[in-house]
Amino acid sequence: MGARIRGFARACRPRQWLKNVLVFAAPAAAGVLTTPSGLLDALVAFVAFCLAASGAYLLNDAADAEADRRHPRKRLRPIAAGIVPVRAARVAGALFIVAAPAFAFLAGGWRLPAVVAGYLVLTLSYTYWLKHEVVVDLVAVAGCHVIRAFAGAVAVGVPVTSWFLVVISLGSLQVVVGKREAEMRNQGTNGTRATLVTYTTTYLAHVRSMASGAMIVTYCLWALQIHADTLYGVSIVPFVLIVLRHNLLVDRGIGEEPEELALRDRPLQLFTALLVILLVVGIYVR
Repeated sequence: MGARIRGFARACRPRQWLKNVLVFAAPAAAGVLTTPSGLLDALVAFVAFCLAASGAYLLNDAADAEADRRHPRKRLRPIAAGIVPVRAARVAGALFIVAAPAFAFLAGGWRLPAVVAGYLVLTLSYTYWLKHEVVVDLVAVAGCHVIRAFAGAVAVGVPVTSWFLVVISLGSLQVVVGKREAEMRNQGTNGTRATLVTYTTTYLAHVRSMASGAMIVTYCLWALQIHADTLYGVSIVPFVLIVLRHNLLVDRGIGEEPEELALRDRPLQLFTALLVILLVVGIYVR
């Protein structure tokens, strides 16, 4: 029983909840996280997306159990390994998916639950359909990240600027494409994703470079033109270092699990911490 409980906890993929930190981006940029209501509403959005993400992962792993058993790493996932029964995973996943938008109502109003529901529609469409569509699969996963960031703004009632959306969208695309590219570098076309047969590392590297370059230019314009402040200008340095470091790791085939990079790569953590410090001082102190 204990092994099954631990397996169920792993199947919910709590490490993936790190992606949901994106919900704090817009509230932090708007300077509302220092208010009790702003912080509480952002936390409600975070928990709602953790519930939604875990529900989607349970359904995804239940659907991919057979394919995952043929993968050298994914075969160890609790559902593929038989620790968590497929039927139990589907039931729990469905309960989490119902609970996520219901919990989002704690932020007040219908807007956040609607955004959470939109996220669920997109991520479930990916699980059962879009992940088999070349190129569309990349945009769908990147779109899930963008919705997370947008949800934070909706939760606290702040407007979303075009600068914010462009940087988040391009950054999400870079991470998703880098994940696919790292998978191909490590597994070739023998992975469990059907779309890997169609992609080439050259194509994915080109898309990643395009997204990286456009994102750096957009961030620089935002920092130098919209915010004529030294701290914002200096923040360009760690931002560029983050992008370059990620690209280097992907070229080495290490970007297959982006959340692992964030938790283990010390240079990436250092650059991110420096960027956050500069932005926090610029937004909340100056």
